[in-house]
Amino acid sequence: MPLLAVDDLKVRYGGVLATSGLSLQVEEGEIVALVGSNGAGKSSTMKAIMGLVAVAVGDVRWRGSSLKGRRPSDIVRLGIGFSPEGRRVFPLLSVYENLKVGAFSRRDGSFASRLEQIYGYFPQLRERCRQRASSLSGGEQQMLAIARALMSFPKLFLLDEPSLGLAPIVVEHIGEVLCEVHKREGITIILAEQNASWAMQIAGHAVILELGVKTAEGPSAELMRDPRVQSAYLGI
Repeated sequence: MPLLAVDDLKVRYGGVLATSGLSLQVEEGEIVALVGSNGAGKSSTMKAIMGLVAVAVGDVRWRGSSLKGRRPSDIVRLGIGFSPEGRRVFPLLSVYENLKVGAFSRRDGSFASRLEQIYGYFPQLRERCRQRASSLSGGEQQMLAIARALMSFPKLFLLDEPSLGLAPIVVEHIGEVLCEVHKREGITIILAEQNASWAMQIAGHAVILELGVKTAEGPSAELMRDPRVQSAYLGI
């Protein structure tokens, strides 16, 4: 049984189909890249998994059980974390307070130890823990958004466009952290990205979307050798 299964997913915004019959499976321990240009349906897929948009047709199943109709807070408690596109930090709260919000689902006294782990991944956040999130650079805000989601100890971590608008050195650091978290904690990751080359170097498996439809799927290394993928997404 896969950790997560998306079956014939259709998400609508009014009369517009954002995803059209999308199906995919994610096995425990995988890193999967969801690759496509703006408007391909990546964010809509993420939001449907998290219960942030309604599933018009199809289903999303977590360990075999449907997530349809569940509240986002309940989905987080099941073990699914989400770092949305655009960072979405709480600007008037401090870095520390943002991280505390991320741990809302934990009631086991693990906050302090988890905070230390997170500061180990992102030392910059320790240095700025008392600063308002609004005072951080764009890269630091992205680190905070990722760190906040990791505070809940997710089994599955969804990241929507984490590289968007960031300097290459920051993108490289975020990629290193994701690989480290995956290796140390065994977290399964779905990485939705327009930056196909970066995402597919991190992920072992990739799914390519165009206008809400899956057009290719397979091991990232194989897809990166496909002339069509090279031309459309890798700039080759």
